[in-house]
Amino acid sequence: MSENRTAAAFGVATLGIACFSAMDAIMKGLSLSIGTYNALLWRTLAGAVIGAIVFFGRRMTWPARSVMRIHLKRGVVGTITAGFFFWGLARVPMAQAIALSFIAPLIALFLAAIILGERVTRQAVFASFFGFGGVLVILAGQAEAEMGRDAMLGAVAILIAAVAYAYNIILMRQQALAAGPIEIAFFMSAIMSGCFLLASPFLAVPPPLEDLPAIGGAAVLAFASLLLLAWAYARTEAQFLAPVEYTGFIWAALFGYLVFGESVMPMTLAGAAMIVAACLIAARQKPVSMGEMEAGL
Repeated sequence: MSENRTAAAFGVATLGIACFSAMDAIMKGLSLSIGTYNALLWRTLAGAVIGAIVFFGRRMTWPARSVMRIHLKRGVVGTITAGFFFWGLARVPMAQAIALSFIAPLIALFLAAIILGERVTRQAVFASFFGFGGVLVILAGQAEAEMGRDAMLGAVAILIAAVAYAYNIILMRQQALAAGPIEIAFFMSAIMSGCFLLASPFLAVPPPLEDLPAIGGAAVLAFASLLLLAWAYARTEAQFLAPVEYTGFIWAALFGYLVFGESVMPMTLAGAAMIVAACLIAARQKPVSMGEMEAGL
């Protein structure tokens, strides 16, 4: 695997995170409007419909049982992650929520070594710790702002989501080696929809007509992001792509300001600069061979 291929995967993954961040902004608005559960239920159902049209329209082959197990596992983990994250996102500023979630790539770096058998390089460790240092700078700047009870509960929910997402990053890598991007995007949406539908008799409420465009937009962005990330994770190691998650802060700060009027402090910008530097360091490191990567599976 060449360095150019790794750089391309890093760029595509960055675009995928940008799509996810735009979806986060829409989902925060929907969570405030119709509640977190209904926002997630209708978004994943819309995504499943989009995925089904593409998957069955292309007459793609049904996955083998071993691959389906990976789809099911990531779908369930994704449901847990999304539930906690978007519940928390409705209660804290977007930039702060993303900053808290940045413990996920750091945890994923070491899970990649344990679960996937990936070799963690010194450069990868340095990049993750340097990026996490940027997160600490951001949190230090935001510590001056007073947090109410709801915001504190929201922060705790996001930290729980971050731990689940760290495992999700590892599953993403396993899934990307076993299936194509369209298959992954379809089954992720379908399985998450199935999980959320379990509570529909008690919690589901039809969305107002004015919210339908937002639900559709969020579904398209989520589906596009799943495609992009699946493509990227099929082409390089999880440890190389984990730090790309840090770019989500920049998008969160931008969308938080433009959509919700959330301000960004100087220390937040300083931390963001450290995060970008960490991503550049991670993107320039030399990957190991495909054989070494697959040996851990």
